[in-house]
Amino acid sequence: MMHPHEGRIDILRVTSLRGPSLWTWDPVIEVLIDIGDLEDWPSDRIPGFPERLERWLPSLHEHRCSYGECGGFLRRLAEGTWPGHIVEHVALELLTMVGMRGGFGRTRGAPDRGIYKLVITSWDDTLSLAAIHRAIDLVLAAMAPDRPYDLEGALSELRAVRDRHWVGPSTEAIVHAARERGIPWMRLHEGNLIQLGHGAAQRRFWTGESDGTGAIASGIARDKQLTRTLLEACGVPVPEGRIAESPDDAWDAAQDIGLPVTVKPKDGNHGRGVLLDLRTEAEVRTAWTIAAEEERHVLVERFVPGVEHRLLVVGDRVVAATAGGPASIEGDGIATVRQLIARQLNADPRRGETGDRPLNPVRVDAALELALRRDGLTPDSVVPAGTRVLVQHNGNLARDVTADVHPDVAARACLAARIAGLDIAGIDYVTDDIARAPEPGRSAIVSVNSGPRLNVHAPRDGTSVERSVVDHLFPPGTNGRIPVVGVAGSSGTTLAAALIGHLLRLHGLRTGVSSEAGIDLEGRALRPKADSLWQGGRDLLRQRDLDAAVIATSVHDIVTHGLPYDLCQVGVVTSVDPADTVPDYWILEGDDVFRVLRTQVDVVLVSGAAVLDADSPAVAEMAPLSPGEVIFFSRRPGSAAIAEHIERGGRAVTLTERGVIMVSAGTTREILFWPHRIARLRRGDTAAEVAVLASVGAAIALDLPLSTLRTGLETFEPPRPDHDDALAGTASWISNVSGPSEARISGPAARPSRSSLG
Repeated sequence: MMHPHEGRIDILRVTSLRGPSLWTWDPVIEVLIDIGDLEDWPSDRIPGFPERLERWLPSLHEHRCSYGECGGFLRRLAEGTWPGHIVEHVALELLTMVGMRGGFGRTRGAPDRGIYKLVITSWDDTLSLAAIHRAIDLVLAAMAPDRPYDLEGALSELRAVRDRHWVGPSTEAIVHAARERGIPWMRLHEGNLIQLGHGAAQRRFWTGESDGTGAIASGIARDKQLTRTLLEACGVPVPEGRIAESPDDAWDAAQDIGLPVTVKPKDGNHGRGVLLDLRTEAEVRTAWTIAAEEERHVLVERFVPGVEHRLLVVGDRVVAATAGGPASIEGDGIATVRQLIARQLNADPRRGETGDRPLNPVRVDAALELALRRDGLTPDSVVPAGTRVLVQHNGNLARDVTADVHPDVAARACLAARIAGLDIAGIDYVTDDIARAPEPGRSAIVSVNSGPRLNVHAPRDGTSVERSVVDHLFPPGTNGRIPVVGVAGSSGTTLAAALIGHLLRLHGLRTGVSSEAGIDLEGRALRPKADSLWQGGRDLLRQRDLDAAVIATSVHDIVTHGLPYDLCQVGVVTSVDPADTVPDYWILEGDDVFRVLRTQVDVVLVSGAAVLDADSPAVAEMAPLSPGEVIFFSRRPGSAAIAEHIERGGRAVTLTERGVIMVSAGTTREILFWPHRIARLRRGDTAAEVAVLASVGAAIALDLPLSTLRTGLETFEPPRPDHDDALAGTASWISNVSGPSEARISGPAARPSRSSLG
């Protein structure tokens, strides 16, 4: 028999499930793996394997696994578990170690020996797949007694993948703050542009800027001289200054303003090219040259002594303030300035070039050389033991002072943001005491910044700055949601989606529909069917002039892509056909189809409703899974399930023996189709009848007036028949319908939400 260290684990297929699926609500990556002969080697049969794995990854102790307590996974290791399950946990831990949130994981065996489905939370598929590859390498290395593994190298590689492919820290913080508020989100491209909310209720956010941040406002903030001029004209204290066209002009400006001065690029950022407290002609001239390398227009202004502060303005208030300070090194009589900077400053884990580091590294550049020259040093000078050397005047924002900000200082910062036109702004304010009211000559606003970095501000009083941003974009009582109707089933989905969309449009809502028939907005075709129903639904929800969306999906699309939304107001399930299998993904029988389609019910909002076929035992069985109301529909007169449901206070849509569609709630009955107008309807078209009854159920779930339903059923033109088997005979089935009532049939209070899929 082979030794386990000779084994291998191969990846056979990767599936990205970018929305709720049969696994969980969050996006996951589903990887089909082949562990081959390692099927014969559970962890308890490999001497020293659990110990080596725990030694490399001691934080695996936090994984609860089957026992629901810390150490649960390590207990499974000791008792014996298979490599696929182990790779799942190791991959999740590697992702956690590089700063990715989440932790859902499942590993399930296939009918074929050694084949497993490995599923983990995946906010970015490239990063998640890279973590699985590194996890496989680590697990195989731990199986061999003497095989080394470069864990730090693997983590460094994963961090690089994260930096290339995942959103930046400010955007990521906004995403998680939005999720905590129940606001849906989606990424609009490979960078940091995200959409919060759906349709007309959406807002957009991009690296510290919202869609409320105008281009003019951003342009003003980038132009330091223009900002200074506008602020000064409105009475906001700013340092005196002007543009200098040359080193000579810079010295003239410095003499006019009075020494000491600050020299900086007009459109600079991150403090690059900014030189402070310049006191001699040589320093001013050199500083102009350094600043001009960053940007050709150079600003000379009066130097304001004091501590630099960054005030974060969101909307009409200061939500956070952080104090900075100079950076210095201390000599040891051996190391050079360059070496001391690397050792004492840039080794700080808070410093780095990537956006997740709140502090920038100290650069050994011309600006630093100028600062060192005052002390008679160069970057390669050895600093005497005990001697402190100032290497950076500005930046180094690290101390939270939000509670200390004087109200007048906060008011000036908010005024500066409004003058620039920014809804989210970083205000750089210099003073020696942030708790003191502004005083001429002792404090000033030196910069207004659009797209401020949020991670320079530490959480305070339990409230994060990103939550403040999300609350600004979505005031209390709003959540970025529009009515979304999800339609799933083995048949009839295209017809049901089209009819529901038609009814919503008649109700006055700008409505889009995505289904097998393609994507339409307000009844106008936008394009044929997308590459997947998931993509079609996702594209529809991006439309900014959308008040409601109807999105049909299929068993195959849920299995291979997931749902295109996180939650829906109404979830319709038309049918469960045991033959609607997806063999390649182990959806082999009726129970598997049921598990896939129940996803549509799982995602119903607590305030929403599941619309289900009471005549289908498999569909009716989903009723207890709905977090919200359940509305049943039935083609069978006298259905016992319907009678029991109505008796419990539920709402129902039924088709009577005389061809009357009846809407019921308690003792209330409303007729939609009158018998004498239904004589010409073709009865017995089961799929079409189910689709129409389901559509009526969705409409009453959304509280549409019955008169709208009657008009909609009379005027509806179904999609082309070649798109759905439920379309045959539909036009005759729903013709010539009218009625007088304006009533609505109101439903009961929603049920409490379930916390997980289990």
